[in-house]
Amino acid sequence: MILILKKGVKDEEIEALIEKIKEVGLIPHISKGEEKVIIGLIGDARAKDRNYWLNFPQVEDAIRILKPFKLASREFKKENTIINVNSVKIGDKGIVFMAGPCAVEGREMVFKIAEIVKNYGAKILRGGVFKPRTSPYSFRGLGKEGIKYLREVKETFNLPIITEVMSESQIELLNDTVDIIQIGARNMQNFSLLEEVGKLNKPILLKRGMSATIEEFLLAAEYILSNGNHNVILCERGIRTFETYTRNTLDISAIPVLKSITHLPIVVDPSHATGDRNLVIPVSLASIAAGADGILVEVHIEPEKALSDGYQSLYPEQFKELVEKSKLVSNSIGRYVE
Repeated sequence: MILILKKGVKDEEIEALIEKIKEVGLIPHISKGEEKVIIGLIGDARAKDRNYWLNFPQVEDAIRILKPFKLASREFKKENTIINVNSVKIGDKGIVFMAGPCAVEGREMVFKIAEIVKNYGAKILRGGVFKPRTSPYSFRGLGKEGIKYLREVKETFNLPIITEVMSESQIELLNDTVDIIQIGARNMQNFSLLEEVGKLNKPILLKRGMSATIEEFLLAAEYILSNGNHNVILCERGIRTFETYTRNTLDISAIPVLKSITHLPIVVDPSHATGDRNLVIPVSLASIAAGADGILVEVHIEPEKALSDGYQSLYPEQFKELVEKSKLVSNSIGRYVE
């Protein structure tokens, strides 16, 4: 159920209504638009029907949300959610590039890449310090040492940082340094982890699980939203199909579908979707044309020597080409590169 409040309702009247909502055992979530204030009721709203809420003078209308994902739905919030990360807006008209190495391999390496991607147009630096790998013998990140390097890079280049958290115990280690916490595809349905990051006041980038439906994807986002953190960015990174010519199959149709049913911003990870650096540029351009709000892409100064995912990492000049071509595509659809 969502309650649409009357125009001009005062703050104290909203607070009084919230207390009534809590008294009947429901959790209120407030969305303030330009003209309307909407309160989402989470819990068993059947205990009080529509007519009960219409009796309150603050309420203009009460609407039952039919979709299983409540707070993520367009029914709850019509306007696009715009997430501000150190003045970088994700979900607005600008296309945001988040670029960097799959894994932080050392101080010198990450400093070089940060300088390059910033100069070529990246607004956010990506780099993993805890790496979920299929094989336990593969490079699994530098851990605390890598966090230290990310902190230095952030201070030197004034670049916001996005990196992945794999467990609840890592949240405290990363929280002070990282500007966006990434939940990887393998953890999309790690519900206890989703609940914990839902308690943070920090943007969360949630990757779609490799076998997840769109509804399951949004229900995972709902775990974060329902715990109070409304700063969720969705990431389409390809799903597992029968095709073997690419690492995964990018579900490009998911972008306009998600745009139609959720207010949350959507970025695309073409590196993991394709697994081939030669496919990253065309897939990125197609994603922007389909409505993506940003691109999360892997860049390395020497991909052939990378300790993780070198075959899908762009060379610096390829990243420069990607940004330049993206400007043409974004301009053609009334958007621009941030």
